[in-house]
Amino acid sequence: MEMELNREECSQILKKYTQNESLLKHAYAVETCVVAYAEKFGEDKKYWGNVALLHDFDYEKFPTADEHPYKGNEILKELGFSEDFRTAIMSHAEYTGILRETKLQKTLFACDELTGFITAVTYVRPSRSVDEVEVKSVKKKMKDKGFARAVNRDEIIQGAEALGIPLDEHIQFCIDAMKKNKELLGL
Repeated sequence: MEMELNREECSQILKKYTQNESLLKHAYAVETCVVAYAEKFGEDKKYWGNVALLHDFDYEKFPTADEHPYKGNEILKELGFSEDFRTAIMSHAEYTGILRETKLQKTLFACDELTGFITAVTYVRPSRSVDEVEVKSVKKKMKDKGFARAVNRDEIIQGAEALGIPLDEHIQFCIDAMKKNKELLGL
């Protein structure tokens, strides 16, 4: 489907439903890491990127587990997005019960919580720059249960395992991807 490959159209959908700057930056961060993995795996960067871009587009208006990502799924279905595209998005939320079977589904899940955590670690660095973030500082902060409390550490670990990539390597890969897009991400 053409719309699924058109970043501008997907970006317009994101911005129609999301005004919160932090949520927009989260979408861009997840997109950044998922696209980097698509490139690594030889997959369709536009398609993967747009799935990542829209994975939380409904969250600001529908933040409860009863609504997100279900409302977004309905909206995307009405707009003509394919079942595969929508299933990938649905699978990123553990509570939907949708198994992550494809490489895209596993990658989206693996990048979602981790990008939020890397962003939080970046914000406590003296320079507030992702350039200063290292794997060891991310792992150290993961042990601090009071830090970035909303981020599910188990999902970060499970995501790397699902991809079959060592956790340190996954963290470094996402840090490197985010560094390349730090202006857009505000990092």
